[in-house]
Parts: sequence; C-alpha cells; structure tokens
Amino acid sequence: MAGLFQVLHGKSDGTFTPAKILNGTDGQPLIIPIKDKDQLIEKICTRPFAIDWDGDGKLDLVVGTFAGSFYWFKGEGKGKFQPKPEVIKSGGKPLKIIGRQGDGHHSDPFVIDWDGDGDLDILSGSSDGSIQWSENRAGKGKPPEMTTFQVIIPSAKDIPYGQPLKEEDLKGPANSTRIWVADINGDGKLDLLVGDNVNLVSPAKGLSDEEFKKKVDAWQAEVAEVSKEINAQASEEKRNAANLKFNKLYEKRSTFMTEKRTGFVWLYLQK
Repeated sequence: MAGLFQVLHGKSDGTFTPAKILNGTDGQPLIIPIKDKDQLIEKICTRPFAIDWDGDGKLDLVVGTFAGSFYWFKGEGKGKFQPKPEVIKSGGKPLKIIGRQGDGHHSDPFVIDWDGDGDLDILSGSSDGSIQWSENRAGKGKPPEMTTFQVIIPSAKDIPYGQPLKEEDLKGPANSTRIWVADINGDGKLDLLVGDNVNLVSPAKGLSDEEFKKKVDAWQAEVAEVSKEINAQASEEKRNAANLKFNKLYEKRSTFMTEKRTGFVWLYLQK
C-alpha cells in the first residue's frame, strides 16, 4: 500500500475490528516523508514489521519500501508511534538490498536473531527473488550496527519475457519474494518460507512452439518501437496517445500467448 499502514485490533472472541489507518502521535497517518517527486517509490511500503528495534521495551515498526530501503518508526508504547521515521543505515549510508546490477527493490524486512548472537538482524526478500541478510554486529543490548546485505539464497536464473514457462521448469523462487522465518521442522534451527510471484507462459491453443516464438519476436519488436515513440514525445497529449497505442499492443498478447499469473511457497530448511 502506498505509504499507509493499517491495523486490525484483536477481540476476545478471536475476531478482529475493521482495519484502521495507523496514525502517529500527531494524529496523522504514519507515512515516510519524501522531498521530491523523484523519491515517490521511497514512500511505497512493502512490509511493516513490529519489533523492539532499539531495545527500550516498546514495539517499534521496521518497514521496507519499494525502493529497497528500510525505515523505523519509534514506538512510545500502547500502540503509539512517533510520526517521523528514521532511516536504517549501514556504515553511515542508507541500508539497501542489492539486485542483480546495483541496488535492488522491494525490501521485505523480517527482523530476528538469525545468527544466534543475541542481537536483531534483518532478513529480506527482493524484487529479483534473492533472499538477503544484514547482520547486526552491535551485540546484545546495544544500538543496532548493520552490515551491508549479503545474499544467502541467490535469485533463480532470469527468464526472458515471452519464453514458455511451466511449473515443472521452476527450480526456485522467481520474483518479488516475501519471507517468513520460523523453526518449521522443530529441530531448533530457523528455516525460511519464501513466497514469490511468477508468470507461467504457454503458446495459445493451436500454435506450435516455432509459430509462438515468431509471434513473440514480432510483438517484442513492436513494443520496442512504441517505447521509443513514447520517450520521443515532447507534449503530454502525444505521450498519452503513444501510451494508448502501447496499451493496445499489450492486450494483443492474448492472441498468441496464454499467461497464468500466480505464485508459490518454497521451504528452505536450515542445515
């Protein structure tokens, strides 16, 4: 959700109240502030995680963003939070997940003592499908000192759009991974549950693999041309017309391609 957090309060009968926007102590919705429009994806939050981040005995909110960064809203107890968040840093710079080429996106914080040394680390899913770990080297009872992220489960091989893809072809999580950490098999070690997002693709009924490939190649060439046209337009009116052409071209996929947008849950047991 774009910047807003919602809470469902539990009731004694096991049900919940309707969702309410979570406000700060100033009475305004908790939201990550941005300085300019170029930072819009910085305020799109991907997951809030309630944890005592600073060790003062009160629950805080550690949140991820579409931009791959992390913030925390300091808790004041009884479900109240300071309105202005702080950026979580590593070595004086904002902590960010890594991607195949540089910074990653879709940070997905799960805060837990992953390495068993008594302090809280951050694990995260990512847009490219990898699972990453930022180690806290501060020690128990000290303010967090986070390392840069390291990949503990690499992303699967990038699958070019338009290539046929069946469920049995999958060897690991695809894109936009979300994680949960727990001792799944009861052996005393923390395991990982990983959910992903994948687009299964097959030729439309009646098309051979060869015919399908030719149509995909032709369609991708058209997409490239229209994309150039969009970027070349100076006026908003002409850009809108070009975008309309792109949308119609996108709908054309259904004439030669069957797509199933879905996701899977993967289990990684720690050795």
